[in-house]
Amino acid sequence: MSKDPYQIKKSVHTKNGSFTYYSLTELERQGYKIHKLPFSIRILLENALRNFDDFSVTKENIETLLHWTPKGSEKDIPFKPARVLMQDFTGVPAVVDIAALRAEVARKGKNPNLINPLIPVDLVIDHSVQVDYFGTGYAYKRNMDEEYKRNTERYQFLKWAQNSFDNFSVVPPGMGICHQVNLEYLSKVVVERNGEIFPDTLVGTDSHTPMVNGIGVVAWGVGGIEAEAAILGQPIYFIMPEVIGLKLTGKLPLGSTATDLVLTIAELLRKFGVVGKFVEVFGDGLRNLSVPDRATIGNMSPEFGCTITYFPVDDKTLEYMRKSNRSEEQIALVETYCKTNMFWRENEDKITYTAVLELDLTTIEPTVAGPKRPQDKILLKDFKDKFIDLLDTSFDRKYIAHGDREVEKSITRWNSEGGDQPVNKPKEKALAIEIEVKEKDGLKTVWITRGQEKFMLSDGAVVIAAITSCTNTSNPFVMVGAGLVARKAREHGIDVKPWVKTSLAPGSKVVTDYLEKADLMKDLEALQFHLVGYGCTSCIGNSGPLPKQIAKAVDEHNLVVTSVLSGNRNFEARIHPQVKMNFLMSPMLVVAYAIAGRVDIDLINEPISYDSNQEPVFLKDIWPSDDEINEILSRVLSPKDFAKNYGEIFEGNEIWRNLEIPKGKLYEWDKNSTYIKEIPFFHDISEHPEQLQEIQNARALLVLGDSVTTDHISPAGAFSAESASGKYLLERGVKKESFNSYGSRRGNDEVMVRGTFANVRIKNKLADKEGGFTKFLPTGEELNVYDAAEKYMLAKTPLLVLAGKEYGSGSSRDWAAKGTFLLGIKAVLAESYERIHRSNLVGMGVLPLQYKNGETAEKLGITGNEIFTVTGIANDIKPLKEIQITAKNEQGKEKIFQVIARLDSQIEIEYYHHGGILQYVLRQFLQKEN
Repeated sequence: MSKDPYQIKKSVHTKNGSFTYYSLTELERQGYKIHKLPFSIRILLENALRNFDDFSVTKENIETLLHWTPKGSEKDIPFKPARVLMQDFTGVPAVVDIAALRAEVARKGKNPNLINPLIPVDLVIDHSVQVDYFGTGYAYKRNMDEEYKRNTERYQFLKWAQNSFDNFSVVPPGMGICHQVNLEYLSKVVVERNGEIFPDTLVGTDSHTPMVNGIGVVAWGVGGIEAEAAILGQPIYFIMPEVIGLKLTGKLPLGSTATDLVLTIAELLRKFGVVGKFVEVFGDGLRNLSVPDRATIGNMSPEFGCTITYFPVDDKTLEYMRKSNRSEEQIALVETYCKTNMFWRENEDKITYTAVLELDLTTIEPTVAGPKRPQDKILLKDFKDKFIDLLDTSFDRKYIAHGDREVEKSITRWNSEGGDQPVNKPKEKALAIEIEVKEKDGLKTVWITRGQEKFMLSDGAVVIAAITSCTNTSNPFVMVGAGLVARKAREHGIDVKPWVKTSLAPGSKVVTDYLEKADLMKDLEALQFHLVGYGCTSCIGNSGPLPKQIAKAVDEHNLVVTSVLSGNRNFEARIHPQVKMNFLMSPMLVVAYAIAGRVDIDLINEPISYDSNQEPVFLKDIWPSDDEINEILSRVLSPKDFAKNYGEIFEGNEIWRNLEIPKGKLYEWDKNSTYIKEIPFFHDISEHPEQLQEIQNARALLVLGDSVTTDHISPAGAFSAESASGKYLLERGVKKESFNSYGSRRGNDEVMVRGTFANVRIKNKLADKEGGFTKFLPTGEELNVYDAAEKYMLAKTPLLVLAGKEYGSGSSRDWAAKGTFLLGIKAVLAESYERIHRSNLVGMGVLPLQYKNGETAEKLGITGNEIFTVTGIANDIKPLKEIQITAKNEQGKEKIFQVIARLDSQIEIEYYHHGGILQYVLRQFLQKEN
């Protein structure tokens, strides 16, 4: 069999030497219309051509790509990424799985050392730092110390993996966020391996992996399960995508930022509907967008609903590579290869897209998004009115103008007004806290006296202001802009409000370097935006606790408080369980709202604050011009900063370097560990899979609505002592203050299965209470989800989940599927799915079912109290097969209807048959070894 059926393998001569490559230009000469294909499809085509083996990648797969049509196709295509990116929350369970595979291979008498990553894997520890300390110069160090205290065992495990696995590297804590590190350092754009060159591609175990689409790298987020399969040499299969062209024209107007643009695009693409599709950006507007601007847009692909938002390689790509210290040899290789092989951005007018959306950049206005979905765009000028409306419609509270609430004003009293403070002050006692509450027409106002300070906390108060997330901290324009807002605020004598928890958590150390060089760190710190860590922090819910008096006021008086953050996600209870409204915005606006202290303010027309002379200060007074920002950028951005920081990226601090790790290729599982535990999926696996079975007499464990996210299914944040996971840890001697978070305990299936469907904001229609509760239907008893699932398991009753649209949207969490499986759920029936979660369910042997077009549980009269039987699985299962559900209600009346089994390809049927993708891979490996 020829590895090159089209005879297109060619050589190219570069400054680096001569390399072979698979030539799309030669295919064009053979009569194939490559020039009409979107760039992203060309990259998938090259991938299939290079990996052709006539087994996992067939000639039919290649032909499907060669004849891509705007309508897409129901045929599946394979993709073998060049590398895999992980973060620690999703990476730890993935490494646990691979270590467990090794353990099972050893139990079967085979060589465990043969289980190794077959492609490079980079794991960046960025998801575990929490904002325990803020507003001080020591915040960064103490947060790091706390991070190590909480996570030492996990970090030892990852360091063991780095030493035990081939092709596996770990970026230690405190160095950066995985996507920003990927953009600034790991991405090569073009890869050279064994004398062959090809486009850099990857999958990541985080949904925001498409950030590097901005530098011309095709990449997207997958579940840990799919990533593990890719690591072990399996292709990732998916249905041939449609490609939506996003045509950008014009230039961003003064005062608007890439953040405003990306939030506008989120609304535009969500309204159009791009779930499961590729988006490719073209048009003259690209000339005016830097790679960081593009990366901001690529980063939010999951929020758009699409798989990728791809920006083809052009001069801006090379410009960024040069600025970020890529070698001149690498830059020359990228330019030569892309221009030679039809990957360079040109001849855009000849490309055929499924549909084209147009956006004029000159129309972009300052924008925020929220309070609980990234696509819910609000223009800054309308923000106050929208908040007032949301307060009424969502919380049944009538708004009262701020000045009409109280005649008493916030005050600060000083012990020695008019005299010098003593040089040697005695150690301060704990501040006395007094709280008094007043209510009018439902709107709550709480007065807090803290030491010498008294202030008013009301509905709409900003209690968290976080400059966080790689989405925006990778963009020097908005970060320098935030520093200038802080500088101008200082010059006008205004400050952040005392109830605001502030934080600065950039995605790489390069950011603090250029802020220091610009002398802007002192301005940010003067407004208490001190560095708290280099990690995701508030963007993933690691906001840390609110100050005690604020937390007490919010809880006891049910205040509707808000967060403002420069992140990409704002789902319910994600940022902080006590914060009911969360708004995404640029870092510059985050600083502004920290100063205002509330969102019920018209920043366009009302003063943001008052100076010492009670003169009003407006947003326009502290907002920098583009010229001011660009002048600083021209002075402070340097490739040397990238060289310095990425030259030591794998070193870590002293604590990391001194971590003791176990020796050996097999991990020594500690039965007493509450962090790392061997997963039960592979233990004593049979040589062959069992026959597929129908699902008989199943019960609904949960009945859910639309837009249930992976945050609802598998929370990542803190959990209480009363939760099932909390009780489990308490029984094992873990104190409540040492619980850490769900995300940090993903290496322990016992904790995670108890946390599945345990989000405090999840709304199960079977339960009376909000949160992780359900009804055990045989008795009508209301229990937490885990306890109910255990009772069903004892009764050998299979379980279903019923859901609405966009089920499983949000982060690519494999535990949202693993926990579903371990609860005994055999199938999920939803109106539609988020791409990654559907794939993860299949990868865990859970059957995703979808209502036929237009049908819903409500229209069918299904309540979830029925007994369900699913037939059509055991025999003649094929991709997208219609199968039958019989639902019998309490009166014995049956409702029969057809649904679609969302096994989208033949390989997914194989995965489902084996009980999961890793079970399939393990059996394949064991058969080869026999």
